[in-house]
Parts: sequence; structure tokens; C-alpha cells
Amino acid sequence: MPDVAERARAEAARVQEGAQETIDNIICQLREYAREKPEAAALWCLGIGFVLGWKLKPW
Repeated sequence: MPDVAERARAEAARVQEGAQETIDNIICQLREYAREKPEAAALWCLGIGFVLGWKLKPW
């Protein structure tokens, strides 16, 4: 019978694999969107960069 620590490690590994798969799917979808609509993707990047730069300014 596996102890609690082993079961916790197995569950953590399963959750991490699921999270990694989700991240990979999101990245794949973003790349596909950027290929289909490069102008819109560039504007999104510009807008996100503007907001991050504005909120994270060093002064």
C-alpha cells in the first residue's frame, strides 16, 4: 500500500502533466492565430506591451 507522500507525488505529477498540456495547447492556438491574422496579433502584442510598460514603469 503506497503511503501518503507517494500518492501526493503521483497526484502532483498528474496535475503538472495536465497543466503542461493546457499550456502547450494555448501556445499552439496563439501561433495559429498569429499566422492567420498577423496584424491583429501585432496589435495585441503592442497593446499588452503598452499596458505592462505603463504599469511596471521603474519610476
